Amino acid sequence: MAPNVLLFGTGSVGTVYAWVLSKSATVTTICRSNYEEASKNGFTIHSTVWGNDLKVKPTVARTVPQAIELANGKPFDYILVATKALPSKPSTAELIRPAVSKSTTIALIQNGVGIESEFAAAYPDNALLSCVVYLPATQVSSAVVQHKEVELLHIGTYPAEAGPAAKEAATAFTELVRSAGASAKLHDDVQFERWSKLLVNGSWNPICALTKLRDRQFIDAHDDALDFVRDVMLEICSVAQACGYAGINKDKVDFQIGRASVRELPGVQLSMMADALARRSLEVDAVIGNVVRLAKAKGVGVPLLRSIYLLVNGLNRSFAI
Repeated sequence: MAPNVLLFGTGSVGTVYAWVLSKSATVTTICRSNYEEASKNGFTIHSTVWGNDLKVKPTVARTVPQAIELANGKPFDYILVATKALPSKPSTAELIRPAVSKSTTIALIQNGVGIESEFAAAYPDNALLSCVVYLPATQVSSAVVQHKEVELLHIGTYPAEAGPAAKEAATAFTELVRSAGASAKLHDDVQFERWSKLLVNGSWNPICALTKLRDRQFIDAHDDALDFVRDVMLEICSVAQACGYAGINKDKVDFQIGRASVRELPGVQLSMMADALARRSLEVDAVIGNVVRLAKAKGVGVPLLRSIYLLVNGLNRSFAI
């Protein structure tokens, strides 16, 4: 029998995985702003990897209770959380509670570090997977997503030293994604991948949001711009290394700096810049604040990151004024 999957958050990333997993599973999606379009016509994806005009029409719900009702009481084998890692009341961990059974595996497809703890505390007896996604996708209109270049999902248990049942759940989820024709890589400790992605998310994302410049535009704005970005990345490295991830080092920084420096103008518009321009809530704490707090706990000085955190937090607060 096909696994029963609940996707909590069906924006750009969630839409792509709704299409992917619909090939191997029964999929129910929780939608907000795109609910009307998705419930009537489903989702459309234009992908440079898989092709254009890809259609998927899963079961669509506004809320978790409605999703449970539409599933006719059948328990969910997997709950994929693909929303932004934003604080909310009630929390996302609480919002999904009605759909969590004893056998449910919870997979977090979110950015940042330190985002798993509230779920681990809420569901200590469930398998909890931490996932790092590389999937450049944008919802260009309601329930229509443009996907480009790459797709890869890094998967691991949280915590890394979780027991055999959680490890088996991680293996099963990895195989489910692969069976649907997507790319997935299973890790003994996926936190290394979180820190690796954070080199970009914790530096370029807030810098571009604050300046309203794409990465290459920022590089060209001042002779010292690239050195500044490198210094921010090196602060992230220092925190990662203090947390035991020695492989997050200068070589990885130089690789990421090199990628941005050779891009053609205007460069890449990162997600936080897009959110800032639209005055949408920013993933301030998941992407930056948690790193600053870890740095303090480990006794690591991060003056640039601390300054960026305060400025981006202020920018985020301004959207509510």
